[in-house]
Amino acid sequence: MTVEDLVGRYNIIGSNQDESKNTYKGTLSLTLDENNRIVAKWLINKEQEQFGVGFFKNNILVINFNYTSDDNTIYKGVVVYTCISKNILDGFWSEKYGNPLFLGEERCFRIQEQPELIN
Repeated sequence: MTVEDLVGRYNIIGSNQDESKNTYKGTLSLTLDENNRIVAKWLINKEQEQFGVGFFKNNILVINFNYTSDDNTIYKGVVVYTCISKNILDGFWSEKYGNPLFLGEERCFRIQEQPELIN
């Protein structure tokens, strides 16, 4: 698998980095920058945007991410995905101010693009 294979959009399901393990859903978009580094954008629960930059090696994708909360606090963290295939990513994540006793979890499923119908 190459880094180019990961470019695309994914549906995600995950759980937060705390004892409650509250779940969330969203989307993840992966693109490449001019240096073939991953550029990530998450949209969590249709409202919270998160951004990240990362790298890929040996079917492992690592992304440093950040987002701004409603009270303008900037949160930072890292997510590590095992690339099971180019269509399924299985990950865990941690934020700087998250509960250190827990890891968040996230699974991503590629959104299959529908071919254009020609009349």
